[in-house]
Amino acid sequence: MTNQRLFFLDWIRILAFFVLILYHTGMYYVTWDWHVKSPYASDAIEPLMILSSPWRLGLLFMISGVATAFMLKKFKVGVLLKQRSWRLLVPLVFGMFVIVPPQAYFEVVEKVAYQGSYTEFMDLYVTSYQGFCRGTDCLRMPTWNHLWFVAYLWAYTMIGGLMVWLLGARFSAISNTLGRLLTGWKIIVLPVAILAVARFALVDRFPTTHALVDDWYSHAQYFFLFALGALLAMQNALWARIEALRFTSLGLWLASWALIVCYWSIPEALANAPEVQQWKPLMRTIYCLCQWAPILTVCGFGHRHLNFDSAKRRYLTEAVFPVYILHQTLIVTMAHWMKPVKLAPTIEGVFLIVLTFAISFTVFEMVRRIAVLRPLFGLGPLTSQTSAYVAQVPAAAATPGR
Repeated sequence: MTNQRLFFLDWIRILAFFVLILYHTGMYYVTWDWHVKSPYASDAIEPLMILSSPWRLGLLFMISGVATAFMLKKFKVGVLLKQRSWRLLVPLVFGMFVIVPPQAYFEVVEKVAYQGSYTEFMDLYVTSYQGFCRGTDCLRMPTWNHLWFVAYLWAYTMIGGLMVWLLGARFSAISNTLGRLLTGWKIIVLPVAILAVARFALVDRFPTTHALVDDWYSHAQYFFLFALGALLAMQNALWARIEALRFTSLGLWLASWALIVCYWSIPEALANAPEVQQWKPLMRTIYCLCQWAPILTVCGFGHRHLNFDSAKRRYLTEAVFPVYILHQTLIVTMAHWMKPVKLAPTIEGVFLIVLTFAISFTVFEMVRRIAVLRPLFGLGPLTSQTSAYVAQVPAAAATPGR
């Protein structure tokens, strides 16, 4: 066991959230439903989207479970739950009523041709107006949109903290037993089996909603990975075994991804044919492999190459949550505003990505220096020590070799 911070997971978390910006920019250009859509939307980049969509959020929940386990080494359960509630619920409520509404506004402008002003829309938004519908598909307001992750993370942290409190010393015993169990092929097969049971049992009955109260398939996979991260956080030998498997898991990831892309590319007219449907159970299992194998791959290569500290890591670790809060509203807003210019999709997409990063980090640089704004973006209080760090870290993070 180890109590040393796993720096490679910080780097992976940073990279995963940055990939999320690329992914949500891509959502503007694919055929899948989203808040706003490009007139050039097609299936061209959907295979690249599938490369990360099955596992990226599961990875983030697993890393959050690891972080929760380390925080439980520093704080009592009650203190941790109080701190996490403040750091998660304040940004969630702020986001729902300040950051997210522009996404909903431009969505109804594009999808139902809403003609009212933003002020008129906000009057409807805060009073839970339910009349923006396309057939039976109605926009529920207020909404948390991409901030559903924050709501789920808060719920899992509360449940996890309660379980740790009830288990007491048995939590460490379970962690050690699990660390000894997951060796060799079992590191790959056992988590895939649990994910597959959840998928077979729940995915048809409980399709993804991100509404918290009725999203049981999502909870089955995400809370499992959150709990797995918490239980494995201190198992240093297991992380080394995952590193040793990194090329095997990479091969399994790419193979499962290729099979999923082929299966999902079958024309809709043939999708319900008996010859295709007979492969559905196998493809569900392969999908679960494509959820877990990439997590092993990323953690394995991260443990090998990214397990170090630096000023850049400390800076980006603080920046990543405010950037996450801001990014989707920036993408949706700029995509809507840029649509009349009719840029080529490649040029427009690059602009969206670059501007999203630039504006997000500019806002972060302002927020981190203003005490009253910090909790709204999930940052801790601005102490004298924090102020000194804020003044020093931009130069340190930009210094080569740090």
